[in-house]
Amino acid sequence: MDPSGPQKEWTNEKSSMGQAPPPPYNPQPGYPQPGPGFLQPASGGYPAYPNESAYPPPYGGAAYGQQQYTVGQQYPPQPATVTLQPTVFVTRSPLENPVKDYMCYSIFTLLCCCLPLGIAALVYSINTREANLSGDQMSAERCSRTARTLNHVSLGLGIGSFMLLIVYLVVLMTLF
Repeated sequence: MDPSGPQKEWTNEKSSMGQAPPPPYNPQPGYPQPGPGFLQPASGGYPAYPNESAYPPPYGGAAYGQQQYTVGQQYPPQPATVTLQPTVFVTRSPLENPVKDYMCYSIFTLLCCCLPLGIAALVYSINTREANLSGDQMSAERCSRTARTLNHVSLGLGIGSFMLLIVYLVVLMTLF
């Protein structure tokens, strides 16, 4: 950016928001400086501080309203011990009254009645057993209910298909 080139004029792009545009910044000597309310540069181009020093007051100095530190002054006493809260691990224990998992019923329906529903019932029976061991009562009850329902449906389909097979065989025997 060339400071000796033409200066860009500010447009009134913020005038719709009720704000005046900012004044142009001209660091070159001979240009008009910013108006009142801005620090005027001192010698060397740095702004002058209110206490007429070239540097700001040191941290903790009187300018910030804090007490001065005197040599030999003791710091406030620190506690000698550190107190820590004990770490508490919360784990669930197995349920005292485990929910029925229908594992044998699921294996029977898997092998004898309806294979797809028997597999699903077996999966829910295993989930019920795991929920019982982890202490999750609600999950155990939900999985147990689902396993029982799937087993009942599987048994009903198995008995129904077996009955249809018998009727079909009897009809075939009477025709021949």
